[in-house]
Amino acid sequence: MNPNLKKYLVPGIVIAVLVLMLMSSTFVTIESGQRGVFFRKFSGGLDKENPPADQGLHVIAPWNKMIIYDTRLHEGGETMDVLTSNGLSIAIDISYRYAPIASEIAHLHDEVGQDYAAKILIPEIRSSTRKVIGKYQPEELYSSKREVIQEEIYKQTNETLHKKHINLDALLIRSIKLPKTISDAIERKLKQEQESMEYEFKIQKETKEAQRKKIEAQGIKDFQTIVSEGISDKLLKWKGIEATQEIANSQNAKIIIIGNDKGGLPVILGKD
Repeated sequence: MNPNLKKYLVPGIVIAVLVLMLMSSTFVTIESGQRGVFFRKFSGGLDKENPPADQGLHVIAPWNKMIIYDTRLHEGGETMDVLTSNGLSIAIDISYRYAPIASEIAHLHDEVGQDYAAKILIPEIRSSTRKVIGKYQPEELYSSKREVIQEEIYKQTNETLHKKHINLDALLIRSIKLPKTISDAIERKLKQEQESMEYEFKIQKETKEAQRKKIEAQGIKDFQTIVSEGISDKLLKWKGIEATQEIANSQNAKIIIIGNDKGGLPVILGKD
């Protein structure tokens, strides 16, 4: 090898390596769904005053650093043992979605760091779940209060996480497992309550039907009383006289027989 070429080859390789290293630390690409925070080594450290760097290519000084956060939704799940208000241990399975608040990732990085899920998110979910479940009886977890409990855990957790620059998008209770003896007892109790409600409904239905028939019978009785009180002997006698007069004035042949007693009504015998 030419001595002169060898003389410049080694320095050239060193310079090329340095250039590549500088380029890798100077040109930073932020992908879709990510945001970046500047760390200026010689001018103030972490940049918390300006908005986070958006996606795309960024050129920074080699001695500075860009910390990149994935701001898309992440999923996670936890299975834990918690105690109800009466001290019964149950297994609860929870799933959740979360993401760092994009506009606050500089503060998140400064206060917590990129492992915020392990440091803040999961412990807060566990803590809130234990606090909320600890206020309820086992049978309440089987009823419609399950959705109320789920919403209570979500609100309590999200309130704390927002203060730490994290947004809890959703939290769902996937399953709750009680000891078999307890779950069987709760199911029997719920079945008995359902049967009791059906029995009460039948009683109410029969009671209303009896009331309806009583009202109907009273109406018929009242009607008969009014009619019977309105029909007197004098009225019947008068109606008999009117009928006799009309028959007497008729052109048809007839024989009219008047009763012997005072209240006797006429008996009419005709050709027909």
